[in-house]
Amino acid sequence: MLLIISISARLAWTYLLPTGANFVDLHVYLGGAAAVDNPGTLYDYVYADQTPDFPLPFTYPPFAAVLFYPLHLLPFGVVALAWQLGIVAALYGVVRVSQRLLPDREGSAGAGRRVAMLWTAVGIWIEPLRSTFDYGQVNVLLVLAVLWAVLSTRWWLSGLLVGLSAGVKLTPAVSGLYLVGARRWAAAVFSAVVFFLTVGVSAVVVGGQARYYFTELLGDASRVGPIGTSFNQSWRGAISRILGYDAGYGPVVLAGIAVTAVLALLAWRAVGGARDRLAAIVIVQLFGLLLSPISWTHHWVWVVPLMIWLLHGPLRDQLGARILGWGWLALTVVGVPWLLSFAQPSIWTISRPWYLAWAGLIYIVATLGTLAWIAATARRSG
Repeated sequence: MLLIISISARLAWTYLLPTGANFVDLHVYLGGAAAVDNPGTLYDYVYADQTPDFPLPFTYPPFAAVLFYPLHLLPFGVVALAWQLGIVAALYGVVRVSQRLLPDREGSAGAGRRVAMLWTAVGIWIEPLRSTFDYGQVNVLLVLAVLWAVLSTRWWLSGLLVGLSAGVKLTPAVSGLYLVGARRWAAAVFSAVVFFLTVGVSAVVVGGQARYYFTELLGDASRVGPIGTSFNQSWRGAISRILGYDAGYGPVVLAGIAVTAVLALLAWRAVGGARDRLAAIVIVQLFGLLLSPISWTHHWVWVVPLMIWLLHGPLRDQLGARILGWGWLALTVVGVPWLLSFAQPSIWTISRPWYLAWAGLIYIVATLGTLAWIAATARRSG
């Protein structure tokens, strides 16, 4: 019943409030897909109807346009409604697969369907999901695909899911580190093969636009969006806000990434590597979120599996696990980056008062604290 109420409230928010979902990213997906019909125009496409201050270009790999092509043939309203319901279904899938990946799920009170429905009902309202619904984003589906790849013991299926996910949006490519760390060599190699096949398919369908993307646009983070906005919770975004200009991958940003890498490696070893599959993939993804030049809040859907591991996993009886689990829930329900966005001068102005700049470290500090706690506690508990 609570899940039905939560879904109904989300749909009411979308369709009854004037500030409901704008589906700007879904417009970009479908607009880019429609541009496939006009050779050479894919990366000239922009959507500006609801974002006059930031005309949104198609920033995804060309395979995304090929994959979404059939959807642009349908009425947008139908696609938008189906997309929202699909997000809910995918979120439930993320919770259920996360439960199945718990190393002692049979002994955990958090492994049942009722608990999964409760997590889904609550998860709809955390900041990563709120922005996912508002923009019509695809990240929940990609998280589900990666989790399923971790769950599956079939090398070809795991490689297929990771490779296709990276072909749609590059961020899931960091999952290859999990496959390598778990010594799933066949799956790791096949994921790379599948990714390059998506590039090949794209080259056939959109021609020179595929080459243009991978040779010229791929490293242009400014094209993806404003680096300094509070919604960008990566090291590059955080350090840029503190310094007052785009720090790129300068020494301070690289130092932050190095610290994260060390903590992630220690945490990986502390949980026994891939013996705890849910912890291992979450650790890899947290590292990826801080490594990426831009990690929008809707990229942080990975906090859902993280909270499930903290509150229902092997360390659930530890006080630190409860503090971190409930802390992440409170942090994302409140949506601190969202609150900070109201105080920033504009999405394009990087410089801001020191207290706003340092407050923008919130997800990064929470991530470092989580990794450090796992590294220190999991080894002692093991």
